[in-house]
Amino acid sequence: MSDSASDEPFRGLPPGPTSPALLQTWRFLQRSVDTFPGLHAKYGDTFTLRIKPGPRNIVVFSRPEDIKEIFAGDPADFHAGEGNSILRPVMGKHSVLLTDDDKHMRARKLLMPAFNGASLRGYRSLVESITKNEVDRWRDGETLVTLDRMNALTLEVILQVVFGVTNEEQLDQMRPKVNRMVNINATMLLGWMYPKLYRVPPWRSYFKNQSAFDVLLYRQIAERRAAPDLESREDVLSRLVRVGRGEDSDHEPLTDAELRDQLVTLLLAGHETTASALSWTLHELGRQPALQADALKAADEGDDAFLEACLKEGMRLHPIIDFVARTLQRDRVVAGWTIPKGMTVTPSIVLAHSREESFADAHLYRPRRFLDGHIAPNTWIPFGGGVRRCIGAGFSLMEGTVALREILQRYRVEASQPAPNRLRNITNVPRDKAPLLLCVR
Repeated sequence: MSDSASDEPFRGLPPGPTSPALLQTWRFLQRSVDTFPGLHAKYGDTFTLRIKPGPRNIVVFSRPEDIKEIFAGDPADFHAGEGNSILRPVMGKHSVLLTDDDKHMRARKLLMPAFNGASLRGYRSLVESITKNEVDRWRDGETLVTLDRMNALTLEVILQVVFGVTNEEQLDQMRPKVNRMVNINATMLLGWMYPKLYRVPPWRSYFKNQSAFDVLLYRQIAERRAAPDLESREDVLSRLVRVGRGEDSDHEPLTDAELRDQLVTLLLAGHETTASALSWTLHELGRQPALQADALKAADEGDDAFLEACLKEGMRLHPIIDFVARTLQRDRVVAGWTIPKGMTVTPSIVLAHSREESFADAHLYRPRRFLDGHIAPNTWIPFGGGVRRCIGAGFSLMEGTVALREILQRYRVEASQPAPNRLRNITNVPRDKAPLLLCVR
């Protein structure tokens, strides 16, 4: 189908811009943080977009009751894996984010024990140690390039806690390759959907780097399978390798390819997302000395509930991901609109988090709203919702809370000006990397 034909507005759908799909895509990639609010102001709570590749036709929803309808819908009708298909060239066909129906349920069932409450408590001490080692490198009076340092921190957590790599030589081999995988812009990401581009720069070098990383990762998997201390190891990879062994023999073991895809998914979904959430949170605390004083006290007293509220409010005010996607497998009525099979329905995280009906003074950073009031379901959705809610949500909040506590026990931070937003790969990050002045306590 030609662009001119596919760009014709759809009849019977919510209103939306009629400009060509390529132009709509370009505008979104350049100013993603403004796109949905601008369209919301013009078209209301529900509107239709056409974006490349495809073009894919998406209907955006922002009311809590509409979001609930999508999250509670039959997963057989609302395919999240298909909605995330742009990530398949890197995450792989077995990724828990990219599979649907029985394949997804199997992957989720096998992954969940590694992220339950008991497992998270077991990871906490190593996250504390990694954070302390990072903060030990900082100095009083220096300017912290926050996003860079938080990326370095969360990368170490992924490599050591999730992958179980502690050998410094192996870490030195993996770090630059992971940074190359993550440090891309949204245009680069869009090119993943066009295999012909894999043979030309910059995509050629990107996938060459990915292949080199895969070699290292498969080597880790082989070594772990043969490790004499496998049964006593508590990292995520070791837990996943043990699936189907001993008392867990009711489950089919994960293949090497499945392990690879799930580990890369955990890496890409849990690395820069948490780093960005920490960066935005520290930036907001650096802008409000009185509020930071409360956070410093919480760090000293071990009040993790308040620190977690700071992190959650940072994720609300600065959504790390713009939206979640579900591709319809049959014609469905959603929020009163008849939407045809093949279209994608999109709960907007950005719009859900900025509704005054859900969050009074939504433009303000107020962590106590997560402690003093009731956050209604389907209004705070950084991890998605329903049966597809991110399995790493608890891990991310634990990691972020531990990191905040370790940082604030040692330093106060000062931010001189508001940080602008930019889209990097699929995450919203501070454009200036949120520089902070460090002041030893």
